[in-house]
Amino acid sequence: MNPITIEGETFLAITLKLPKTNFMAVTNETGYIMCGALDVALLNEKLKERKIVAARAVGVRTIEQLLEAPLESVTLEAESLGIKVGMKGKDALLKMKYTT
Repeated sequence: MNPITIEGETFLAITLKLPKTNFMAVTNETGYIMCGALDVALLNEKLKERKIVAARAVGVRTIEQLLEAPLESVTLEAESLGIKVGMKGKDALLKMKYTT
């Protein structure tokens, strides 16, 4: 776990090295972006009442790639904040930060 700064705003970056893959997420008090391990459909369907703000990027192997990658999917709650598929991960995080 490491703090990272994007345009003067602080987030927490988490990397967990697993056999044959890495788990990565960047978070703040509102929500998070994550690697392909995130199941957005589960969050939207089974956990909808929790109103989770999250987004997923696929094909990333580092936190830096996660920040620059276009988002492949986003939760309904993230969409309500203006976070959209195709947006860079770092831009989604900034939208999350400015809504707190």
